[in-house]
Order: sequence, then C-alpha cells, then structure tokens
Amino acid sequence: MDFWSEIVGQPAAVEALSRAAGPDGGPAHAWLITGPPGSGRSNLAYRFAAALIAREEADRERVFAQVRGRTHPDFAALTTQAAVIRIDSAREIVTTAHYAPSEGRYRVIVIEDADRMTEHTSNVLLKAIEEPPERTIWVLCAPSEADLLPTIRSRTRSVRLVTPSVADVTRLLVERDGVEPGLAERAARLAQSHIGMARRLASDPEAMSRRERSITGALTAHTLGDAMAVAATLVAIAQADADALTEQLDASEREDAMRNLGIAPGAAIPPKLRSQMKALEEDQERRRKRSLRDGIDRILTDLLSLYRDVLLSTLGAVGEPAGPGDDAGPAGALPQLVNAESGAAIRDLAERWNPEQALAVVSATEEARERLSRAITPGLVLEALFARIVMADNRVLKS
Repeated sequence: MDFWSEIVGQPAAVEALSRAAGPDGGPAHAWLITGPPGSGRSNLAYRFAAALIAREEADRERVFAQVRGRTHPDFAALTTQAAVIRIDSAREIVTTAHYAPSEGRYRVIVIEDADRMTEHTSNVLLKAIEEPPERTIWVLCAPSEADLLPTIRSRTRSVRLVTPSVADVTRLLVERDGVEPGLAERAARLAQSHIGMARRLASDPEAMSRRERSITGALTAHTLGDAMAVAATLVAIAQADADALTEQLDASEREDAMRNLGIAPGAAIPPKLRSQMKALEEDQERRRKRSLRDGIDRILTDLLSLYRDVLLSTLGAVGEPAGPGDDAGPAGALPQLVNAESGAAIRDLAERWNPEQALAVVSATEEARERLSRAITPGLVLEALFARIVMADNRVLKS
C-alpha cells in the first residue's frame, strides 16, 4: 500500500494535496478539508501534514507515525471531545504557530472539528491565519464550508471530500485491517461507508451487537407502550457504548494528571491543586455528555437507514444485494438495502405502509436528529420519534 492508499474514494483530493506537498508544490498557508462524517477528513489531514513535514518521500511513513502519535516536534493538533473547542485551547495552539520547524520543511497545525469553534474562538484563529509565519501551514477539518466563519473560509484553500463507496471501504478493511471479505462488506454497508464506524463494526462484535439490537427494537415497536420501552432501551444502549468509550480514558487522564502534579496514587488532593483536578473532571463530564449524544445520533443514523430502506421498498426501488467486494453496479442500477439482514421485516413494513407514511417516518427521524443537535434530552427525542412511528404504523400519523 502506498502512502495515500488509506484515503479511499477521494482521488481528486489526494491528487491536489499530493501535488501541494511535493517538492515543487508551493502549498497555501491554510487549508480547509470538508466532507461528510466518516469520509476520512482527519486521516487525510494527518497524512497531508506528514507529507508537508517530511524532507524526502521515503521519510513520509516514519513522519506519519510520529504525527499520528503527536510526537513530532513540527506538528500540533487541536481537537476536542466536548461540545465546543475552548478559547483557551485555541490561544495555546496559536502561540505554537510562530515556532520555526526544527526538523521538517514546514510546521503544520491541524484543527479537527473546526466547526466546533465559537465565534470568539474562531476570531482567535483568524488573527493567526491572517498573518501566518512563512513556514507554518494550517489544516482545518469540518463537515462543510458553511460551518466556519466566512472570514476564515476566504483565507483557506478548500478541499472537498465525498462519501466513499461501500466497495471502497470494504477493500480498505480487507487490505489494511485483514477483515474477512464478507464481514468487511457487511460492516461497510451497515456503516453507510463511514470508515471509522465500519472499522469498529468489523472489529468489535459488541458494537455490531448493539446496532442489531437497535434495529430489532425499532422493528418491534407497534404500540405506544412499545415505543416508550424501545426509547428507554436505545438510551441504555447508547449510554453503555458511551461508558465503554470514556471510562478507561477518564481513569488514564486522572492518573496522568495526578502524576504530573506530583500527587501519589490514592493520596488526598492538596487544596491548592483541587481547582486543576476539578477542571479536568468538568472536561470529562462534558465529554461523557457529548459521547452519549453522539451515540444517540449514531442510533438515529442507523434508524434513518432502516426507514429509508422501507421507503425504497414501498416504491419498489430496491435492487438485488451485491456480493462481498462487488461494486455498486452500473449507472442507473437500483439501490440495495442497507439493512439487508432485516429484509423480511422491512418488506413487511413496506406492505403495511404506503410511500407517504414511509416518507413521513424518514422525515420524523431526520427531525429527531435536528432536535438532538439542539440539546433536547435524548430520551425525550427518542420517545417523541417512536410515538410518531407507532402512529404511522397505525396509519394515523399527524404532521
């Protein structure tokens, strides 16, 4: 596999960044990589950073390993697991922009989730981008250009990614991760080509099990009582997933913080250091809340794929399933079910619902995702959604 081979389904972006990072590239001082979730924005940004820093092409993989581990002296990254990027974090990384590269050709600063900067935080970054040091390059990542201030967009060169195909993601899982082709195809399909989620589904049986339970629960909600029970079950599934992701990280962070502050394991925290530990705990609490909401959003994304499958089935617009590693088929071919394993239940719903009802449920699921983004309590979002779905199933859906 060559240096860029993990970036699947993005030939135009790879060509542009590879050329810019070449010896005669003359790269812009600021870049904005946009694309849908799971399209590989962060991975592309980190590989671009390594290519910019490395003095020779033969050194790129070695530099990338350091960039990925955040140990290279000419690389810095700003990301967050909270809802927003804090202004103090932005100010801190801006100060590093003025350091000259010590080993590589350039100093590169990557900002993941740049869309999570508030206006005040964005203005801190704007000043740094407006007057960039000669050998410092900024690389920002966001879902779309509209997620950033126009003043920042106007000072960056934009690279847009697209959703890779299921076949592309399948090949990546097989070639990079050694996943069995059948499992790789299933994971890529169920993840709807989200590369990170496909890898997790393929490598973590419990993650695959949680998704199956979510779909099965949704398909068994026929009464309002069922709706409330399914909503509670899905919140519990998302909570368990969030806990699994954050508990180990929380403990490791607390241990590192205490060691750095010179506090022995199990010792009481001195009063003058409690504020620092409290700040860490507050950050971890924000991360737990975000992880839960992200988990609920993943469930809603899975449900959206389910109800879109139902809608396509009501319209008779479903093609034959592809085999492992098969391409999507010729142009104009009918789309395949994402949730092919639930094909019988999907066809049953399609027989009971007409296209208008199925479309209304799809719209209700999209609306639930929008409500979740407005910080409405996840349990209430799911309860309202399943109440509407039950009403659709009884053919009395109200707008």
